[in-house]
Amino acid sequence: MLIIFARAFILYFIVVIVMRMMGKRQIAQMQPFELVITIMIAELAATPMENASIPLINGIIPILTLLSVQVLVSYLSLKSERLREIICGKPSILIYKGKIVQSEMKRLRINMNDLLEQIRGKDYPNLSDIEYAILETNGQISIMPKPEKKQLIKEDMKMQPPKEELPVTVVIDGQLVKKNLKKAGVDKDYVLKQLKMQKINKIEEAFFAFISSDNKFYAQKKTLP
Repeated sequence: MLIIFARAFILYFIVVIVMRMMGKRQIAQMQPFELVITIMIAELAATPMENASIPLINGIIPILTLLSVQVLVSYLSLKSERLREIICGKPSILIYKGKIVQSEMKRLRINMNDLLEQIRGKDYPNLSDIEYAILETNGQISIMPKPEKKQLIKEDMKMQPPKEELPVTVVIDGQLVKKNLKKAGVDKDYVLKQLKMQKINKIEEAFFAFISSDNKFYAQKKTLP
C-alpha cells in the first residue's frame, strides 16, 4: 500500500510540473495538439499508477518525451506561420459584414443554434448586432459588433437602459419554427410578408430569420450550393 501511495505521489508531482511547463492556459484555450498531448500525459500517468508491476520509469520517460515534443512544436510554431497553420489551423469567419457565411458554417458543421448560443454568451442577444464573428483556432468565437451596437458603460452615461427581451427565431434553414410564432405573437402569413419585403419569396428560400428584441424582422436568404 505504501508503494502505491509513493508511486501516485511521484507521478502526480511530475504531471503537475509538466503541465506548468506547458503553460497556464485552460482546457478551452488549448490548441488541438496541446489538448492531445494533455490527454496522452494523463493516460501515461494513470497506467503505472494503477498497475504496480509496471516500472515507474515506463511512465515518466514517455511523459517527459511528450513535454519535449510540445515545447518543440510550440517553438517551431512561433518561427513558422505555415507550420502554425498546419498544426493549429486558422481562424474562420462565420459572420462577415453582418451576413452569415453559410458555406463556412457547412464546412465546419456548425448549426445556427450553436452560433446563437455563442453569440448570446458574448452578451449580444441579437444576430443583427454583429458585424463580424470569427471562430478562433481554440474553438472560441470572437465578436465584433456593429459600430452603433458597441457596448457603453451605462453608469458613465447616467442612463437607465430599457429592459431587453430575447430575440425569437422563426426560420432556421428553410424550416418554419412554429412553436416560436405564438411566442412572438405572429403567424405564418406575417413571416411570409416580411420575407417578401426582403426579396425572399418562400420560407424554404430563407436560411435564417428572427424577430429581434426591438421587434424588428431580420432574414437572410440561402446561398446556392
